[in-house]
Amino acid sequence: MALNIKDCEGGIQFAAFIQPRSANNKICGLHDEQLKIRVTSPPVDDAANKMCVKFLAKTLNISPHQIVILSGQRGRKKIIRINGMNKSDFLKKIHSIE
Repeated sequence: MALNIKDCEGGIQFAAFIQPRSANNKICGLHDEQLKIRVTSPPVDDAANKMCVKFLAKTLNISPHQIVILSGQRGRKKIIRINGMNKSDFLKKIHSIE
């Protein structure tokens, strides 16, 4: 099983499974074909989504403005788009921290 990353105009998009109220922010590998991300924030007032974007931006060394949650704002399963990044760069950065 592998992470399904789609190329789209100006960037990539992928599915993510977000686990809020974790002890620390961490990418934990795969959950089905989704990138599993643990965040410390609770799923209240968009806090977990904001933390997810902030954590991904720091991990990938990009601006938070390049990251958009396309769907799943109120659930754990999300589709995330990253503008200005290609699939190979994304995979290198993700695998370097796992």
